[in-house]
This record gives sequence, structure tokens and C-alpha cells, in this order.
Amino acid sequence: MSETTSITAVPRTVTGKANRRLAEAGQIPAVLYGAGRETISIALDRHTFELMMSHQSAGATLVSIDIEGEGKPVNAMIREVQHSPVKGTILHVDFQVIRMDQTLHAAVSLHFTGDAEGVKAGGVFMQSVREVMVEALPSDLPETLDVDISELEIGHTMTIADIEVPENVTILDDPETVVCSVTMPTAEVEEEEAAEEAAEPALVGEEPADEAADEE
Repeated sequence: MSETTSITAVPRTVTGKANRRLAEAGQIPAVLYGAGRETISIALDRHTFELMMSHQSAGATLVSIDIEGEGKPVNAMIREVQHSPVKGTILHVDFQVIRMDQTLHAAVSLHFTGDAEGVKAGGVFMQSVREVMVEALPSDLPETLDVDISELEIGHTMTIADIEVPENVTILDDPETVVCSVTMPTAEVEEEEAAEEAAEPALVGEEPADEAADEE
């Protein structure tokens, strides 16, 4: 289950292009909203937040935010982390306030375990889905969902319906969605198709290509 991580923040009045001052001060601009409270702009310590995110995934990360000037920490979930398309650094963070007694929706990453039988036989493992949307209480929210692919044979697939989930957790995505599969290597597929084409009989009134060549 997801663990709640504690972080500190300070209210900010700097917005827009002036946020560059925060970057120079080693801070990240963020916003906190939801659960019947007014939206508030805050700033986070960059080093602390980046260290935390190196061990977390945004979709299922619960945080307890201690905001300077407020009496008690605020329970929240990271809803979005914006990155610089050039440098890859974090530009902005969105937090949504949550209630621990109410279910929520969150994206949870899939963790594939085991060695597929089909791969051992020479097949290629194909991953189609990397995360699923789940519903659960904050305290029941899993950090990841394990998917055991050990028995997956060549030509077989696994769907969302095949994923085992903890009690009190519900996957909201279409249960028939293919999550992963094991396929034949591309080279072998092409060889089989070529062999099938070569084995096809000539149409009535049509000479095989090699015989036509001999007559010329």
C-alpha cells in the first residue's frame, strides 16, 4: 500500500514568469486545491521534492503537506508534475487535497514479474499497458500492481481481468483490454508468411513463375 510522505511548503505570492525567482532560490512552484478549501499557491524545496519523486510515481503518491502558517498538515495526492521539455527539470506540481475516509481514483503502475514460458521458447514479450486507473481508499491504494507473466505462452495474451488486485481495490479500466502478450519473433513470422505464399497453387490458366521464365 502507498505510504504517506511528509513534505513542507511555504505560501507563495510570486506567479507567472516571476517563478524564475523560485528556481534561482532552489524552489518549485506548486498549487494545492480541492476538498472544499480555497486553492493556494505554494513553493517546495526542489532538492527534497526531487529526492522524494525518485522513489515514487506521481499517480499513487500520497503526501502530508506541512504548510507554513497553517495549524495542521494537509493530506493530498500528486495529480500532475510538469517537466521542462528541454532540461527535464520539474517546472510545476499540482496537489489535490484528499479525505482519508473517501475513495479516490489514481493511476497505478504495473510491475511485471516472472519469466514467461513463451519467452523461454524464443518468443518476444510485448507490454501494451503500463498503468491502470484504480479506485480505493487512500490507505488501501497500492504503490504498484504485480502481474505474474510466468505462464504466458507464445500467442497468448493477458488482459486487465487477469490482474490480481488487493482487497478493497477496484480497477476501473475495461477488463478486456490487453495488458501484455508473447509473440513469435518477427523474422520467423516473415518466414512463415513467405512459405505460405510459396505453397499457394497457381490460379487456373496461370503458369507458375519459374516455368514461365524457362519458356522465354
